[in-house]
Amino acid sequence: QVQLLESGGGLVQAGGSLRLSCAASGYTFSDYAMGWFRQAPGKDREFVAGINWSGGGTYYADSVKGRFTISRDNAKNTMYLEMNNLKPEDTANFYCARKASRYGFRDKQNYDYWGQGTQVTVSS
Repeated sequence: QVQLLESGGGLVQAGGSLRLSCAASGYTFSDYAMGWFRQAPGKDREFVAGINWSGGGTYYADSVKGRFTISRDNAKNTMYLEMNNLKPEDTANFYCARKASRYGFRDKQNYDYWGQGTQVTVSS
Protein backbone atom coordinates (compact mmCIF):
# COMPACT_ATOMS: atom_id res chain seq x y z
CA GLN A 1 0.00 0.00 0.00
CA VAL A 2 1.06 3.59 -0.53
CA GLN A 3 2.90 5.06 2.44
CA LEU A 4 4.47 8.47 2.93
CA LEU A 5 6.60 9.06 5.99
CA GLU A 6 7.90 12.51 6.91
CA SER A 7 10.85 13.16 9.18
CA GLY A 8 13.21 15.96 10.10
CA GLY A 9 10.94 18.32 11.99
CA GLY A 10 11.89 19.88 15.29
CA LEU A 11 12.40 23.04 17.30
CA VAL A 12 14.65 25.71 15.83
CA GLN A 13 15.34 29.38 16.51
CA ALA A 14 14.31 32.05 14.05
CA GLY A 15 16.86 32.31 11.28
CA GLY A 16 17.77 28.65 11.58
CA SER A 17 17.42 25.78 9.12
CA LEU A 18 15.81 22.37 8.92
CA ARG A 19 15.66 19.68 6.26
CA LEU A 20 12.51 17.61 5.99
CA SER A 21 12.39 14.24 4.26
CA CYS A 22 9.48 12.27 2.86
CA ALA A 23 10.10 8.57 2.26
CA ALA A 24 7.66 6.98 -0.15
CA SER A 25 6.81 3.29 -0.58
CA GLY A 26 4.18 1.08 -2.14
CA TYR A 27 4.22 2.65 -5.61
CA THR A 28 6.57 3.79 -8.37
CA PHE A 29 7.80 7.05 -6.87
CA SER A 30 9.13 8.50 -10.12
CA ASP A 31 5.70 8.23 -11.77
CA TYR A 32 4.21 10.98 -9.60
CA ALA A 33 4.65 14.62 -8.81
CA MET A 34 4.77 15.44 -5.12
CA GLY A 35 4.04 18.32 -2.81
CA TRP A 36 4.62 19.74 0.65
CA PHE A 37 1.82 21.38 2.62
CA ARG A 38 1.64 22.77 6.14
CA GLN A 39 -1.06 23.37 8.69
CA ALA A 40 -0.84 25.67 11.68
CA PRO A 41 -3.28 25.38 14.60
CA GLY A 42 -6.64 26.84 13.69
CA LYS A 43 -5.70 27.36 10.06
CA ASP A 44 -6.37 25.55 6.82
CA ARG A 45 -3.77 23.28 5.28
CA GLU A 46 -1.78 25.37 2.80
CA PHE A 47 0.50 24.66 -0.12
CA VAL A 48 4.22 25.13 0.49
CA ALA A 49 6.06 23.62 -2.48
CA GLY A 50 5.62 21.15 -5.32
CA ILE A 51 7.90 19.18 -7.62
CA ASN A 52 7.25 17.32 -10.85
CA TRP A 53 8.14 13.67 -11.42
CA SER A 54 11.70 14.33 -12.58
CA GLY A 55 12.55 17.19 -10.28
CA GLY A 56 12.92 19.52 -13.23
CA GLY A 57 9.92 21.62 -12.31
CA THR A 58 9.43 23.17 -8.89
CA TYR A 59 6.77 25.49 -7.51
CA TYR A 60 6.60 27.53 -4.31
CA ALA A 61 4.20 29.53 -2.23
CA ASP A 62 5.14 33.20 -2.23
CA SER A 63 5.66 33.07 1.53
CA VAL A 64 8.55 30.59 1.23
CA LYS A 65 10.07 31.50 -2.12
CA GLY A 66 13.79 32.16 -1.77
CA ARG A 67 13.96 30.44 1.64
CA PHE A 68 12.75 26.89 0.96
CA THR A 69 14.00 24.42 -1.66
CA ILE A 70 12.14 21.29 -2.70
CA SER A 71 14.00 18.38 -4.28
CA ARG A 72 13.68 14.65 -4.84
CA ASP A 73 15.89 11.60 -5.27
CA ASN A 74 13.99 9.05 -7.32
CA ALA A 75 16.65 6.41 -6.71
CA LYS A 76 15.95 6.70 -2.97
CA ASN A 77 12.17 7.19 -3.28
CA THR A 78 12.54 10.31 -1.17
CA MET A 79 11.54 13.96 -1.41
CA TYR A 80 13.12 16.76 0.59
CA LEU A 81 12.33 20.26 1.78
CA GLU A 82 15.32 22.37 2.72
CA MET A 83 14.14 25.26 4.88
CA ASN A 84 16.41 28.22 5.58
CA ASN A 85 15.92 31.52 7.39
CA LEU A 86 12.97 30.08 9.28
CA LYS A 87 10.48 32.47 10.83
CA PRO A 88 8.05 32.00 13.74
CA GLU A 89 5.18 32.13 11.21
CA ASP A 90 6.58 28.95 9.60
CA THR A 91 5.54 27.01 12.72
CA ALA A 92 3.20 24.24 11.56
CA ASN A 93 2.77 20.56 10.97
CA PHE A 94 4.32 19.80 7.59
CA TYR A 95 2.85 17.11 5.33
CA CYS A 96 4.06 15.49 2.14
CA ALA A 97 1.56 14.30 -0.42
CA ARG A 98 1.37 12.44 -3.71
CA LYS A 99 -0.13 14.44 -6.56
CA ALA A 100 -2.79 12.40 -8.36
CA SER A 101 -4.10 14.97 -10.81
CA ARG A 102 -2.58 16.75 -13.77
CA TYR A 103 -4.06 19.99 -12.46
CA GLY A 104 -2.37 22.58 -10.28
CA PHE A 105 0.06 21.91 -7.49
CA ARG A 106 -1.49 24.42 -5.08
CA ASP A 107 -4.87 22.74 -4.59
CA LYS A 108 -4.80 20.01 -1.94
CA GLN A 109 -7.74 18.36 -3.71
CA ASN A 110 -5.28 17.25 -6.41
CA TYR A 111 -3.40 14.95 -4.00
CA ASP A 112 -4.51 11.46 -3.07
CA TYR A 113 -2.13 10.21 -0.37
CA TRP A 114 -0.73 12.08 2.61
CA GLY A 115 1.84 11.42 5.30
CA GLN A 116 1.13 11.80 8.99
CA GLY A 117 3.09 15.05 9.25
CA THR A 118 6.15 16.31 11.05
CA GLN A 119 6.05 19.26 13.43
CA VAL A 120 8.20 22.32 12.82
CA THR A 121 8.38 24.90 15.60
CA VAL A 122 10.30 28.14 15.15
CA SER A 123 10.97 30.19 18.26
CA SER A 124 11.51 33.94 18.17
